[in-house]
Amino acid sequence: MAPLDTGAGFASAARRAGGHEPLFNAASNGRVVSKPTRSESHARATAPRGGIGTVLAMLGLAIASAAALISTTPARAATYKWVDEKGMVHYSDKMPPDAVDKGNVELGPSGVPVRRTDRALTPEQRRANEQEAERQKLLERQKEEVARRDRALVASYTSEAEIDLARNRSLQTINNTVTSSQAYIEQLNKRKADVESKKAEAAGKSGTAVLDRELESIEAELGRQAEVIVQKKRETAAITAKYDADKQRWRELVAAKATNDAATKVEIPGKASNAAQKSANAVNGSVPAAATPAPAPRK
Repeated sequence: MAPLDTGAGFASAARRAGGHEPLFNAASNGRVVSKPTRSESHARATAPRGGIGTVLAMLGLAIASAAALISTTPARAATYKWVDEKGMVHYSDKMPPDAVDKGNVELGPSGVPVRRTDRALTPEQRRANEQEAERQKLLERQKEEVARRDRALVASYTSEAEIDLARNRSLQTINNTVTSSQAYIEQLNKRKADVESKKAEAAGKSGTAVLDRELESIEAELGRQAEVIVQKKRETAAITAKYDADKQRWRELVAAKATNDAATKVEIPGKASNAAQKSANAVNGSVPAAATPAPAPRK
């Protein structure tokens, strides 16, 4: 049997397996020692040995371990506080099905409220809320209408005399109608007296039926004209009240504006005295003297 070439066999096998070249020496006591490649030698030469490198490696390992521990720790369940129909306070990790509509408070890990859920409203409560919302909308519309009328009132008149003039113009049209109706009534009464006289003269004759129908027509017209006068008197009272209210409101708005202007006015030092001097010059018809130029400096 041929002798086994141990060294060559191991060397070729090692090169095929990992690229290391086995060595035999006396110190190895017959063991196969692999020779590191060039890249491994460079990595070993540049690798940190102790010091800051070791500390950073240990710190990274600690952070990774803590992250793994946190990810595997189960999250703490929420705590809910709620009150039943009898006023008893309950604490639980979840809301019972029959208490979902009762409202609750979710507590954090330290017992501090983090979220509040209101009690579900009954149909009566929802209707009451809707009615209150409609009432608030109506009040807002009324406020807007009052504000619009106030702006129009201030923009339409600059003095109380203008308000009185507008009122008199409106009343003049009504007074003309009343005067015309009164004159017509006077004519109707005269015609009525004439027809009644003719009817008295024709008493017992066959032509009185026509006079009776005419008297009925005159009476009906007198009633209509009387109603016109009553209606116009009501309009006169309404218009008078309206303009009186407008005048009072105009006074209030003008006074409020004057008060606001006085409160928001900012006096600039020297400006008031300059304005007073200009006003005095305008009253006296004088022209302010030109400023005397300063003397030129001596050379």
